[in-house]
Amino acid sequence: MKRSIEQLVAQMTLEEKAGMCSGGDFWHLKGVERLGIPAVMVSDGPHGLRKQEQEGDHLGVNDSIRAVCFPTACATAASFDTGLLETLGRVLGAECRAQGVGVLLGPALNIKRSPLCGRNFEYFSEDPYLAGQLAAAQIKGIQSQGVGASPKHFAANNQEYHRLTCSAQIDPRTLREIYLAPFEAAVKAARPWTVMCSYNKINGEQVSESKALLTDILRGEWGFDGYVMSDWGAVNDRVKGLCAGLDLEMPASGGSTDRQIAAAVREGRLPEAVLDRAVGRILDVIFRYADGQGAAEFDLQAHHELAVRMARECAVLLKNEGGVLPLGQRTRVAFVGEFAQKPRFQGGGSSHINAFRAESAWEAARGRYEVQYARGFSAGGDEADEALMREAVELAAGCWAAVVFAGLPDSFECEGYDRSHMRLPGCQNELIRRVAAVQPNTVVVLHNGSPVELPWADEVPAILELYLAGQGAGRAAVELLFGEANPCGKLAETFPLRVQDNPSYLNFPGNGDTVEYREGVFVGYRYYDKKEAPVRFAFGHGLSYTSFAYSGLRADKTAVRDDEPVTVRLEVTNTGARAGKEIVQLYVADCTGAEVRPEKELKGFVKLELEPGETKTAEFVLDRRSFAWYDPQRGSWTCASGRYGLLAGASSRDIRQRVEIELTCTDPKPYVVDANSRYDDLLAQPALREFMLRLLEKEYPPAPPAESGAARAAITPEMQQRMDREAPLRSLRSFKGYTQEQLDGLIARLNAMLR
Repeated sequence: MKRSIEQLVAQMTLEEKAGMCSGGDFWHLKGVERLGIPAVMVSDGPHGLRKQEQEGDHLGVNDSIRAVCFPTACATAASFDTGLLETLGRVLGAECRAQGVGVLLGPALNIKRSPLCGRNFEYFSEDPYLAGQLAAAQIKGIQSQGVGASPKHFAANNQEYHRLTCSAQIDPRTLREIYLAPFEAAVKAARPWTVMCSYNKINGEQVSESKALLTDILRGEWGFDGYVMSDWGAVNDRVKGLCAGLDLEMPASGGSTDRQIAAAVREGRLPEAVLDRAVGRILDVIFRYADGQGAAEFDLQAHHELAVRMARECAVLLKNEGGVLPLGQRTRVAFVGEFAQKPRFQGGGSSHINAFRAESAWEAARGRYEVQYARGFSAGGDEADEALMREAVELAAGCWAAVVFAGLPDSFECEGYDRSHMRLPGCQNELIRRVAAVQPNTVVVLHNGSPVELPWADEVPAILELYLAGQGAGRAAVELLFGEANPCGKLAETFPLRVQDNPSYLNFPGNGDTVEYREGVFVGYRYYDKKEAPVRFAFGHGLSYTSFAYSGLRADKTAVRDDEPVTVRLEVTNTGARAGKEIVQLYVADCTGAEVRPEKELKGFVKLELEPGETKTAEFVLDRRSFAWYDPQRGSWTCASGRYGLLAGASSRDIRQRVEIELTCTDPKPYVVDANSRYDDLLAQPALREFMLRLLEKEYPPAPPAESGAARAAITPEMQQRMDREAPLRSLRSFKGYTQEQLDGLIARLNAMLR
């Protein structure tokens, strides 16, 4: 049914329009019955539907309906699989449609700046390109079912500590390249119906009141055409927020802010056209849902099977020395640790799903394999029980292999607070060491939403990272451990050796009022690789039960303009004895030296499924943005002419193939000569090079050899040349007797040569 939004807005009273800009209750927008405007419901659930039928709350205190808990974003990111994320989105959209939910609040795509952020399990990656691609796929899937998505939390919500009031102090380049980039990709590629703004401030300005973010960038630059809603309770000044582009306040305000809006219009402080525009955006999304397809149906058990399959695709085999895994039909395997019986498969807070079932590894393995179980420790905290430990060690010693199911208790990571350290519970570390001491075939399976320190990593031959893999995590673990499935996930974040190694360590989480992002663009692997720092496991790392060879990396052009696409291809061969999937990563390295940049940045990834001996071609298409950085002075993305490396690898630290191309920038930043221009910079300008070489030869000829040995040691030719070439033009006044008029004339001549 076609509706005229403008006509509807024109028929509404001022009070009705103001009322549309805040929730009717905790989960519903307001409706206007006389005009046929329904009260549409929104609901949490980036990895499942958390629809509350009783009194609403945003922290999961009250139960939600029984639903399917799929792997959380920390796990799904490790799949590097946009098709899988789109499938997840379609399933979530269908469940929303069946349950009468018009907008699903997610996905969450904030950057993992620190491994200590309490909500990292809901976020995809430390890498903005990967996060943006996966989020766009999930949004497309959700909205294919006639249900809106609301990517969150826009922007720079990278910690829980004082998240409602703290100001993230970020320079413009870092903000654009790291923290806004995933939102930009998702908005442009998937056109979400809504966007949720974050609680925090950025550079002293409340995000909910930032016209620069909510209107100029989000709408003006990126073309967003839906409504912006607040995170629950994120509104500070309602009228100021509305003017900035915050259309909908959630949850209900008890009518208080509605009255503020109406009064501001009557008093002339708020143009009614601004209010009308916000109401129009909200109504447009309401009717996209209301006028869409009818009620959907879904099968909980079928969706559970999808959750199991997804968990298999997301698991990362971190280590497998001596081929301990897969276990195959080995007799007598010890399952140790309470997580084997009670898996931790999701985090706490607003995304917590009331899972209709949870399949444990112990349940999945019994009757199929010869396994025995010892509790070893309690999954609920960090209290060592010597009797439980002795029982587990004795069982492990008498078996062919032992699998320790370890991880973080619920209390260690949750929305609302950050972790204070990166350690597993001490009782678990102690148990793992004791088991490894008596059992050479010890495997550790991890249940965690963010990296943990692994002090025993060199003492065990195999580690399988499950992350928080949803309600099917237990069965997926068994299928991977015993070889029914082949691990294929790769890390979407770096595992540092210690939390102190993380680039944000000295500036996280700040003093409570502000948090300084002093590491700039060097987040995650960008920092570790630039510094050549050792890490426990690199970004993109993940093993398989088979092996893969890379060959023939090539670009379709060796010289290219930045307004032309570049197609990059290479062959990948399964050189092992069983079928498997390989995630091929393409990184770009800026070799021009024009700007301080990371050693390499992820700009493409492909997941290939290969039979033994099979070869397939991985293909990537790079555009201008693949080579660009954000220039705050120009207020735009820019490239430099010169050499760029294209690197194909199995991780950021496992680069298998490299080629170089020559890029020509079609819109170079104009170079303007002034008194502080250095000779080496002037020599780098092709139009000035010959002139500057002659000038240097004339004004700075090679110095004659020093007479004494001491002088020769103090003033070397290398020193003299370096000082000459790094000197600014104004030094001609001090050392060569130029008058100001002569210097001004030289500068004018050089600028003329550049035109």
